[in-house]
Amino acid sequence: MTKKPFFFISIGMMIGTIVLVACGGGSPGMTQTQATPLVTPPAEYAGKTNPLANDPAAAQAGKQIYESDCSTCHGTDARGDGPAAASLDPKPIDLADRQTNLSDAYFFWRISEGSAMLSIDSQMPAWKGILSDEQIWQVITYLRTFGH
Repeated sequence: MTKKPFFFISIGMMIGTIVLVACGGGSPGMTQTQATPLVTPPAEYAGKTNPLANDPAAAQAGKQIYESDCSTCHGTDARGDGPAAASLDPKPIDLADRQTNLSDAYFFWRISEGSAMLSIDSQMPAWKGILSDEQIWQVITYLRTFGH
């Protein structure tokens, strides 16, 4: 008789494990291909729009910054597959794939603050104080070229 409770507990734990694995164990707002959920930027960043949008010179300047500072993690094609990405947990997001989902305000916030202001697990460093606002907008202008 004493073996029955252990049997039912074991079966329950196995079923629970299977359910968790099948669901991916992610948080709301996350997908299997996206390590970082979309979070609304805080008030100080909300509503920001890129003053350099569609400026070819800004995109070219942004490309140079991206290649030197961002491609190590996000990859040359912004797919989140740079050489350092393999050692990161979670992996960098695929920026090229997310162009239509990410607002200028979101990009500016995440590049500026990195993951410091978020309560999510991310390895994104803060670039505010390293890059000027104009340089951040240049990078965003370059990233927008992946959505076309």
